[in-house]
Amino acid sequence: MNSSLTILGSTGSIGTQTLDVVREHPERFRVRYLTTNQNLDLLEKQIEEFQPEGVVICDEKAAEEGEKRFGNRVSVLSGEDACVAVATDPNVEIVMSAMVGFAGLRPTIEAARSGKLIALANKETLVVAGHLIAEALSGSGARLIPVDSEHSAVFQSLVGEERSPLSKVILTASGGPFRKTPVEEFEEITPERALKHPNWEMGAKITIDSATMMNKGLEVIEASRLFNVAANQIEVVVHPESIIHSMVLFHDGSIKAQLSLPDMRMPIRYALGWPERIPGTFEPLDLPKLGSLTFEEPDLGRFPCLNIAYQVLEREGTAPTVLNAANEIVVAAFLERSIRFTDIPKLIERALGEIPVVDDPSLQDIFDIDKRTREVVRSYVVPLHY
Repeated sequence: MNSSLTILGSTGSIGTQTLDVVREHPERFRVRYLTTNQNLDLLEKQIEEFQPEGVVICDEKAAEEGEKRFGNRVSVLSGEDACVAVATDPNVEIVMSAMVGFAGLRPTIEAARSGKLIALANKETLVVAGHLIAEALSGSGARLIPVDSEHSAVFQSLVGEERSPLSKVILTASGGPFRKTPVEEFEEITPERALKHPNWEMGAKITIDSATMMNKGLEVIEASRLFNVAANQIEVVVHPESIIHSMVLFHDGSIKAQLSLPDMRMPIRYALGWPERIPGTFEPLDLPKLGSLTFEEPDLGRFPCLNIAYQVLEREGTAPTVLNAANEIVVAAFLERSIRFTDIPKLIERALGEIPVVDDPSLQDIFDIDKRTREVVRSYVVPLHY
């Protein structure tokens, strides 16, 4: 029997790889809804192949064009409410939450309230509203399975360990493209250089986050939410080969890890098939050929975004909301060449220092602080254009 699937963000990196897994297992999965922001060309190809009942195009102008192009073949909806509707449809069993950034928050929360199995690739949702997601999950019986390779590795390492005390989560990081770049060259880093990740192929925003190590900072906050651990129980280790995807240290001194060659279809496959491992095409890990694995401490002077994220996790309240919103704005500004690479952490810290934190925020508080942060940080960016 097919599991019915909604893919939030089907034209992004995770969304397209999710469809790779569906393509491998047509007997297991039925795509019911797809969503995109505005990539109509790729969405049209996905409609032709997977024959969904409906699609959501978030951008209003693109939705008008999409209605003209393929409205006679599929139901075309638009806007955030439509994303919520396809994430909560009673006929949908699995929701792949792969929208980029804050935009994925409301559909994911509502999917949790609706009791879905959520394959979560949108880390920002847990970063800004982890306590609300937890409430939604506990109240509905929904299940959340992480898709980030690091959190999937931790999740897999904890299977069968329900009675074993967890001492520490060890998140591995590739170190990105600038692990060895002299710090004095950072001001001259261009978007083109920052988009060349050594190990992974990802979307532009997450690739820049990897270059600044903000991605790992967001993952630290996400790990705290997922595995109920404090900041001092989460360690980041730079592992340039990206073979060990993360580890768990238990109170008896044992460490469990999950290893594979870098391929996001593995954690996607695990999340969609949970609690079963489903087969797929992959390149096996050849340990003798690999030879050795290396590990380093992260350089917080070189990558201040990681340290900022730890501080925000300690502060809690709406501080993570400010962090996430500010980061989204400054990354976009860097990609548009409005600011320098080195301005990214500076402007995030400035926002955190200027925007008051609300403790124990409601969903409306989170939306309000997110909006306010974006307005404030945009005002920083304009004068910095070069």
